[in-house]
Amino acid sequence: MTISEKVAYLKGLAEGLNLDTEKSKEGKLISVMIGILEELAMSVEDLEENALNLGEEIDVLSDDLADVEEVVFDEDEDIEDYDDDWFEVECPSCGADILVDDEALADGEVECPSCGTRYAMELSDDEDEEPGEDPEE
Repeated sequence: MTISEKVAYLKGLAEGLNLDTEKSKEGKLISVMIGILEELAMSVEDLEENALNLGEEIDVLSDDLADVEEVVFDEDEDIEDYDDDWFEVECPSCGADILVDDEALADGEVECPSCGTRYAMELSDDEDEEPGEDPEE
């Protein structure tokens, strides 16, 4: 039984008692209280309906957001197996992306996964070198 149905039942009981709502103080009080209960019941039902509608809208938005996340973050799923200690370079031969990690730098060599070409990797700090200066001096 909903709140509105309970208030309607209470109103029917009050009417069945034939309370004098014009002259009796108690009758006036009960009549006003039932009126307030009716308004509260309608407000609660409106709030419940709005809450259900908002819940449905949130579900739709959540599904849409999941679709967007899948598109945006799907590209990174292949990279999740790597640590944060890696960077990406472009293969000079085929243009594919090569992931270089600390191990590849320690080996001094990296292989392109697309074309199979092997490249020597040298870690140097280009900012410290002066133009025209030989880094080996």
